[in-house]
Amino acid sequence: MNTATYVVLAADTHKWAVFGAFLGGLVVAGLLVWAVRVGMRYMDQEEPRPKAEEQPHLPAGGAVHEMREIREPDEMPDMSKSGSRLMPYELHHSATRTGKDQKRRRWLPGSSGAFGSGGPGHV
Repeated sequence: MNTATYVVLAADTHKWAVFGAFLGGLVVAGLLVWAVRVGMRYMDQEEPRPKAEEQPHLPAGGAVHEMREIREPDEMPDMSKSGSRLMPYELHHSATRTGKDQKRRRWLPGSSGAFGSGGPGHV
């Protein structure tokens, strides 16, 4: 065999590899086109998106802001003296109530320190 035969055989192998890659690319492109068409059909079946005038608006009084308050526990009454049990309708919807003192506790110098922090703690 001479060099010309090797060149023809090499070109022939290379030609089939390029042809295979081209066919593979066509298959992938066809699948992508099919997926887009299926997605478009699916989106056409969905309900239409709401218009701008159908969107929620702010209340007339403006935006609602958060409210902060100090809560204290709602203690269970001592029923051992009266002898009657506490009925469900006598319970409140929450285990806490608004505290009498609404002033926030602030840090006092010399009273800081937590467990393991190395500070003296409450003095």
